[in-house]
Amino acid sequence: MQKITTKNDSRIKRALISVFDKAGILEFAKFLDDMDIEIISTGGTAKALRDAGITVRDISNLTSFPEIMDGRVKTLHPLVHGGLLGVRDSKEHNDQAKEHGIEYIDLVVVNLYPFEQTVAKGGSFDEIIENIDIGGPAMIRSASKNFKFVSVIVNPERYAEVTANIQENNGNTSLALRKSLAAEAFSRTGYYDGAISNWFNGQLNNKLPENLVMTGKRKSLMRYGENPHQAAALYINDTAMSCAANAQIIQGKELSYNNILDADSAYELVSEFEQPSVVIVKHNNPCGVASGKDQKETYLKALGCDPVSSYGGIFAFNREVEKAAAIEIAKIFAEVVIAPSFSKEALEILSPRKNLRLLATGSIIEDLRRKPVVKSIGGGFLVQEKDSIVVNEAELKVVTKRAPTKQEMADLIFAFTICKHVKSNAIVYAKDLATVGIGAGQMSRVDSARIGAWKATDTNTNVENAKGSVLASDAFFPFADGLEAAIKEGCTAVIQPGGSVRDPEVIEAADKAGLAMVFTGIRHFRH
Repeated sequence: MQKITTKNDSRIKRALISVFDKAGILEFAKFLDDMDIEIISTGGTAKALRDAGITVRDISNLTSFPEIMDGRVKTLHPLVHGGLLGVRDSKEHNDQAKEHGIEYIDLVVVNLYPFEQTVAKGGSFDEIIENIDIGGPAMIRSASKNFKFVSVIVNPERYAEVTANIQENNGNTSLALRKSLAAEAFSRTGYYDGAISNWFNGQLNNKLPENLVMTGKRKSLMRYGENPHQAAALYINDTAMSCAANAQIIQGKELSYNNILDADSAYELVSEFEQPSVVIVKHNNPCGVASGKDQKETYLKALGCDPVSSYGGIFAFNREVEKAAAIEIAKIFAEVVIAPSFSKEALEILSPRKNLRLLATGSIIEDLRRKPVVKSIGGGFLVQEKDSIVVNEAELKVVTKRAPTKQEMADLIFAFTICKHVKSNAIVYAKDLATVGIGAGQMSRVDSARIGAWKATDTNTNVENAKGSVLASDAFFPFADGLEAAIKEGCTAVIQPGGSVRDPEVIEAADKAGLAMVFTGIRHFRH
């Protein structure tokens, strides 16, 4: 390309380039050079440009001050920031620029040290600290504030757009593009600072800092949100986490907003279990859960709890999906199957189901349950720790005359774990490490108990009713009537937090019916 010249005084005359990610920068810098735009650069970027035959002026030549302290100080200088912040149509600014020898910089191309990537790969504390960029964000903010006159690029994917815009505007960028670039730049520095803030708070175990910064990088736009009239997008703030949001879509159409919510709920619940397990979720509530050694049998037990509700549901596995289970899945309509992986045979069986989404998480990571929970409310948001408590037998208090049998105890812990993931008021009936009936989201605990029992009788294809099952309640029974509903259905053991002023009355009712009951001292409300 021949060098292009123009008499337009508003054209870009000087650019500053300092990038860690050098993707596409040589082509873009070559374009600027051919446009007769002076290029100022730093360190490794300057070397890369020179090696490509591009004329470069070192930043130290502009500032008459060397890069010092291992490169920590190189662009933090009045001649740099004066060149970025000077208001071009202000006589006072222009006079001061002339007085102090400030040369205006019209275009800034900066991307930052890879702080987030260094954290994600498990860098040492000192390595992470060294990857906190200071000069880069400062230049980005200066250029963005002065977008009326200065263009700032923080995203290599926009080089082509800026190139075309400069060509269309006689050597300058349009004001509309500069505004757009500035908005993206401020978003980038905000995200970057948020990542640093959150990492530091994590180092200090400061779970609820006075100033909480929410960060997210948009992964995808969605057709709509919960309903067609609501716009929606998926944002990611932890690319290393094993979760539904980061799962690889290995088959099927685009995930919906509701698909991701349900897949997240299903995957979080299935990750609670050490044994091979299957969870089926519909409308953010589990409708079938089972654990066992044989995956096909476990899947059928989970499905049998409520096959009607499972239609069009989300199916989660905590082991690789095997051929036998895939054969059964292919017989019904499922929206999503999420698992660490899928066997070759399972993929072959499920591949004809083109609309079935298959999500592979790669692994189940224990810290999945430690992320904070954030809920938006009018005027702000609520933040709390994840409900990550797992009960064990040694911590349970037997409060009835009869203690649970070994099998009852296993079923009680299984059912109480599920309660944590059911909308309150929550009642879970279980037997032989499989749900028998689930009552969710009722204003009355008695109604939840009745609905769970009705599910056991009318929708469960594995059992005829709730007789012989155990019952878990996410909160205490305020009256004996909730327990009496379970007694009526033939439950043999109950697990609940305890703590009601009427606990003695509830315990008496259990003893009278010959039930075993244990208190956890832990409540599992889920609103």
